[in-house]
Amino acid sequence: MREIVLDTETTGLDPRDGHRLIEVACLELHHGVRTGAEYVSRINPERAVDPDAYAVHGISDADLVGAPVFAEMCADFLDFIGDDPLVIHNAEFDLRFVNAELARIGHPPIPPTRAVDTLTMARRRFPGAPASLDALCRRFGIDTSARVRHGARLDAELLAEVYLELTGGRQKGLGLTAETTMVVERRVAVVRVPRAPRPHAPTGAEAEAHAAFLRKIKGALWLA
Repeated sequence: MREIVLDTETTGLDPRDGHRLIEVACLELHHGVRTGAEYVSRINPERAVDPDAYAVHGISDADLVGAPVFAEMCADFLDFIGDDPLVIHNAEFDLRFVNAELARIGHPPIPPTRAVDTLTMARRRFPGAPASLDALCRRFGIDTSARVRHGARLDAELLAEVYLELTGGRQKGLGLTAETTMVVERRVAVVRVPRAPRPHAPTGAEAEAHAAFLRKIKGALWLA
């Protein structure tokens, strides 16, 4: 089963306010395990990055000089993700931006049904507990020491590990299947030597005691 872990960075919080994508990262999974195939690209948003957004991801306007606009990288991006499920943390946010960019070039949107939202998965599994990517990394003991600031590729790498934990843990898909013990029935021919029948006839004393007992029973059938 092929899945794509997807993360984005943007110039701000809402594409309805004119904010744009500035980075997208896609990592390929097969049966929940990374294959090493990936698609990562920065994007020229054709506008300035908001200071609040820069404080989160650290991507400046200067970092985006020379990056392709979305229309120039869109074909490669769509080719990489194909029709496979998209594993996204807070899928509504990322798909809103991706679909806003697709709408600008007249391309149909990506339906929300393609998204596997790890935020929703975490809230269902740990109701009432923090469900941010950082919180889930802490819960599962995933190293985030390299994450000084957000970045699409690093966040996608962390999300791939979180997703693995949410769907069954680190053994899943690594070929470490449960050991199976084959039980072989062994039939051994046993020669049984019949024993001689034991005598069961009563002794004289036993026969007399039985007869005396029957005489005490009124109308005993055995005496008829």
